[in-house]
Amino acid sequence: MDIQLDPARDDLPLMANTSHILVKHYVLDLDVDFESQVIEGTIVLFLEDGNRFKKQNSSIEEACQSESNKACKFGMPELCRISVANARTFSSEMEYNDFAICSKGEKDTSDKDGNHDNQEHASGISSSKYCCDTGNHGSEDFLLVLDCCDLSVLKVEEVDVAAVPGMEKFTRSPKLTVVSEELRNQIVYELVTLPADCWREQLDYYACCSQAPGCGELLFDTDSWSLQIRKTGAQTATDFPHAIRIWYKTKPEGRSVTWTSDQSDRPCVYTVGSPINNRALFPCQEPPVAMSTWQATVRAAASFVVLMSGENSAKPTQLWEGCSSWYYYVTMPVPASTFTIAVGCWTEMKLETYSLNDLATERPFSPSEADFRHIGVCSHMEYPCRFKNASAATQEIIPYRVFAPVCLKGACQETLLRLIPPCLSAAHSVLGTHPFSRLDVLIVPANFPSLGMASPHIVFLSQSILTGRSHLCGTRLCHEIAHAWFGLAIGARDWTEEWLSEGFATHLEDVFWAAAQQLDPREAREQQELRACLRWRRLQDEMRCSPEEMQVLRPSKDKTGHTSDSGASVIKQGLNPEKIFMQVHYLKGYFLLRFLAKRLGDETYLSFLRKFVHTFHGQLILSQDFLQMLLENIPEEKRLGLSVENIYQDWLESCGIPKPLQRERSAEAECGLARQVRAEVTKWIQVNRRPRKRKRRVKEEVFEKVRHRWCELIVKHKFTKAYDSVERFLQEDQAMGVYLYGELMVSEDARQQQLARRCFERTKEQMDRSSAQVVAEMLF
Repeated sequence: MDIQLDPARDDLPLMANTSHILVKHYVLDLDVDFESQVIEGTIVLFLEDGNRFKKQNSSIEEACQSESNKACKFGMPELCRISVANARTFSSEMEYNDFAICSKGEKDTSDKDGNHDNQEHASGISSSKYCCDTGNHGSEDFLLVLDCCDLSVLKVEEVDVAAVPGMEKFTRSPKLTVVSEELRNQIVYELVTLPADCWREQLDYYACCSQAPGCGELLFDTDSWSLQIRKTGAQTATDFPHAIRIWYKTKPEGRSVTWTSDQSDRPCVYTVGSPINNRALFPCQEPPVAMSTWQATVRAAASFVVLMSGENSAKPTQLWEGCSSWYYYVTMPVPASTFTIAVGCWTEMKLETYSLNDLATERPFSPSEADFRHIGVCSHMEYPCRFKNASAATQEIIPYRVFAPVCLKGACQETLLRLIPPCLSAAHSVLGTHPFSRLDVLIVPANFPSLGMASPHIVFLSQSILTGRSHLCGTRLCHEIAHAWFGLAIGARDWTEEWLSEGFATHLEDVFWAAAQQLDPREAREQQELRACLRWRRLQDEMRCSPEEMQVLRPSKDKTGHTSDSGASVIKQGLNPEKIFMQVHYLKGYFLLRFLAKRLGDETYLSFLRKFVHTFHGQLILSQDFLQMLLENIPEEKRLGLSVENIYQDWLESCGIPKPLQRERSAEAECGLARQVRAEVTKWIQVNRRPRKRKRRVKEEVFEKVRHRWCELIVKHKFTKAYDSVERFLQEDQAMGVYLYGELMVSEDARQQQLARRCFERTKEQMDRSSAQVVAEMLF
């Protein structure tokens, strides 16, 4: 099964056989070691075979309606203790502490807004150093295939969930006298299908089961892209063990996380949004259809803070002197690619002063309040959904925390901390219920390859957005907040349709930011027209400089969303390092949505968007899901020949600039703000042509607001006295620096090229791998 792909240029393979079996829940138990730059521990997978989940999905609405009226069908587990003696009866290789404890159940302590508090689960399983026979034992056995890369898998075994006290509640037998594979799998099935209002009991059961002893090692093999697991004699997914434990450790060179230093020169590690996603962090099912929940216990030195994409605002628990444990969980099923972790010496930032001139954090409720009411029954798989919570629906500002290296405290207080409340409130005024109950914001190290990245409950932001006034920080924050709805709560079923995430976030960032600033309709329209003008120029540049095959928003056309019989597929251009620097999906997607909003009218379009969110939250979509529902809501007189097919043809399945956009831009008059900018530029060109009697000192703080453009001008005009500004930018603003390397090399000036190579040599070890690869190709 080993697929040899060019890791720099080919499509990204998704190997997991999700059509046969699905991971429903992960339990991670990990240690972070900065000295060896390794994350090591265990992951327990709770599985459901294809026959069961297909039946379940076919009747999901009935299940939601019937289960919502049920009480939990099982009581909470008693305090379960697995003694050393009993544990060794089941698995002699496993090592335990004196006993492993699962916390006794407590009543649901989530608050009225659906914010779940933290509850620590300690794990007593230590890593085993064994590897079982990986020979070929015959093709008749069922094979569980997981996406896996750059990991050292040490051991795989079946978990004896029946050994956990109280698990007879999940069976028809009062006592577990005869334990079979079928019985264990029945227990796991009952566990993964507990109703949503039993989410805390379910997490406790998962924790207890994850600490249960093993009942037999499983055969496994690894190749470049996958981990394959089998059990001799298990010929179908139904027969295969539904709870398995994997011992593994990451590699320092693994591509899912980056080991680096923060702005205070303290060590840290974080998930960087790699093209290979999380398969070099833990074995998983990467296809988006494999939506799962998870819980994780992470141990690190006491001086470190662990942040994750979890629902709870975790606090450290001291295990022993110098070591702390952090526990996070999620109850909303999401793709494994959205799992995020960051471990570093971060400091929580808090606003120490308050000004009446700060952007307002309270505003009257939107006139279209009726749009925010729950519409019908949720169509997603069952989970504790905030859209069903009346208190959550009126919560404009969800709880949030901000973390950064201590050296950035002043910059965070000056800009970021003041902007989060109005931006959250603005997003709520536009789309309604926040899909996630809380938000952490982390200023990541300088080697972060973009300006921002959103995951459930956490946003990474580049330090570049902290410079200057609030505009860059505010717009980027709004963009990442928009991903809570589009990209996370509503995801693309086929990752090649990236525009369903980035196009929506780009379009909505303007709407959110105008609301956050409390602009009147005329001011908002002018600001958005100016931004459209700038994006139009960027799109033209992008079309000129990018290969045609990477300009298409729906490259698979009629095969979009299709997979092989096993569920495996490939992501076109998924491993191309240049792809992460392209903005086609952002810009063409933005202009398509802008075109549609104009056709409907902004108010009608946003009202439809709220309806769409209520219909599709918690689900995966394709382009046609959005377009069909939209066209059904457009009055006949406004359609003017619009159809899903011609939108595909004009906007999604063709390269270059869409013809409707070309016609619109050529006919559109220049907006008022653009005219003011043009007049201001003309004025200063004339001023600069006049003879000057004395030199004026350039105030560097002026250029802090437009540093990237300033550096471009330095390069263009070979202004050697300011080359140190270019060097500083390339080191401190790596999220934007890749483009500047290109400018330096295109100039064909020996001194500038030497500057580029010198800066690259200083920073290449800290740079994101894809960024370093693209820059190296420019320089050498």
